[in-house]
Amino acid sequence: MTAPARLDELERLLGDPSDDGNPTGAAAALAADEKDEVFGAAERALDAYCLNAEFVPRRHGGRLAGADDLIQVLRTVFRRDPSLGLGYGVSSFISSVNVWASGSPTQTRWVADTLLSNQKIASAYHELAHGNDFSRAEFAARPGTSGGWRLTGRKEVVTNVKRARGLVLLARTDERPGSRSHSQILVDKHTLPDGAMRDLARYPSVGMRGVQLGGIEFTDCPVDDEAVVGRPGQGIETALRSFQLTRTAIPSMLAGVLDSGLRSTMDFAADRRLYGHRVADQPEVRRLLVDAYLDLLICDSLGLVAARALHLLPGQTSMYASAVKYLVAKRLMDSMHQLSLVLGAHFYLREGRYAIFQKLLRDLAPAGFGHAARVACLGTMLPQVPLLARRGWVHPEPADPALFRIGEELPELPFERLRVSAGGLDGLAGSLGAAVDRLDDGSEQQRLRRLAEQFRAELGDLAEAGAALHPSDLGVDARVEVLDLPARYATVLAASACLNVWLARDDDPAWVTAALDRLARSLGRPGDDRPGDHREPLYQELAARHAERRSFDLSRRALPG
Repeated sequence: MTAPARLDELERLLGDPSDDGNPTGAAAALAADEKDEVFGAAERALDAYCLNAEFVPRRHGGRLAGADDLIQVLRTVFRRDPSLGLGYGVSSFISSVNVWASGSPTQTRWVADTLLSNQKIASAYHELAHGNDFSRAEFAARPGTSGGWRLTGRKEVVTNVKRARGLVLLARTDERPGSRSHSQILVDKHTLPDGAMRDLARYPSVGMRGVQLGGIEFTDCPVDDEAVVGRPGQGIETALRSFQLTRTAIPSMLAGVLDSGLRSTMDFAADRRLYGHRVADQPEVRRLLVDAYLDLLICDSLGLVAARALHLLPGQTSMYASAVKYLVAKRLMDSMHQLSLVLGAHFYLREGRYAIFQKLLRDLAPAGFGHAARVACLGTMLPQVPLLARRGWVHPEPADPALFRIGEELPELPFERLRVSAGGLDGLAGSLGAAVDRLDDGSEQQRLRRLAEQFRAELGDLAEAGAALHPSDLGVDARVEVLDLPARYATVLAASACLNVWLARDDDPAWVTAALDRLARSLGRPGDDRPGDHREPLYQELAARHAERRSFDLSRRALPG
């Protein structure tokens, strides 16, 4: 079944979210959230669809082919209930990619069979004492006296740890400092001896209340030699390679939350009257709505292009993945906050037509940290900046145009070709200049050229500043102004993605002109000289999609209802 057909089937199974009688609709999601319960009816629907098959590569019997298709399918779930998206599926996705990247044939077969039978796998990297610095994890695996390993220690705040069949644990296997001190251990909980493992209490949370966040403790628990994923000491390297997929895909999936938040706000603005006029008729309200719409298109462009880069530019995606995690998560959260200003006091309500908004807003907040905080992503990008400044940003080579043809079939995900460093190569930045050269002399494209040149100038400034960095600037204690360099670079990547996606689609330039203007101004650049020209046409496009029940992202998909 093709990805569009699978999307249609999933939408059919989940039904109209606005129908109060739908057992998998918004009212039922809110009811489960109020009780801090798993959304059971929706999970049963996802069992019927076998959502886990989306995480299993085709060569192992699943449906995973293109990372961009995976994003679209999971976005359908996140659009309805972020707790469902994370709690049902994404935790298994985060775990399984480590096995696809470095696991043995026996491990990959077991993980595939487990997921395809609708069972779950949980990933346990972090420990509360060390936050995002999982390289300091104290959970230990020590060689057993007669072979195998003995597991001792705790992992806290792990999604699905209690109900998961399998666990992927990051464990210290060497007391010596360095990047080879940790390994990943794949555990089948059904094979562990009694008393060697115990579940810890669930952690309450403000958002994602339907997600089962728990802990686990091991005491001298034996596992086989074959439990190590890859080679002993390879755990952090495998995690960093796998993060390229998860940091790209998960924020892009979460764009579905903004889609639903914008839809709920459009409902409110159309229905609510103030001083005799609809709220939607107020210019400031329209500005906020259009800004959110633009942010959604920006996030979708960057996220899907970075997802396609995993297939087409796998050696370069270490920077792109962190840029997506930083910029997409930030823009999604900022846009939802701005939409809450339109709803006013109504965004607090936990009952009624607009109650879903407060749940979406609470559930989105974890997108800013998850398995890596946004500032941590900037920190992982920073050490690569000097080499990129000298090589990839001076005379960058453009990427294959297929990178921007959203929806076009992709080769199989090359897990083995993902690299911890991009080696100074940057096809997405290179495609910015190539796109500028493709613009013609028409008035609208000349406006785009002036905007795009601002990002080309920004890249030049970044190259100059990056080449001047001292090694002392690149550590975990980097100054705020130094961390601003990868943050600004992420914005340049977003501009390149938007411009090149628009060129590949050849559709109305209103959105890309307004998107580049918005991105340029966020960098302190002048932007477009007539920024208001596209606001009303974009609002009319937004209103038309709202009336026609179509998604607000690039796909413009028809939605139930």
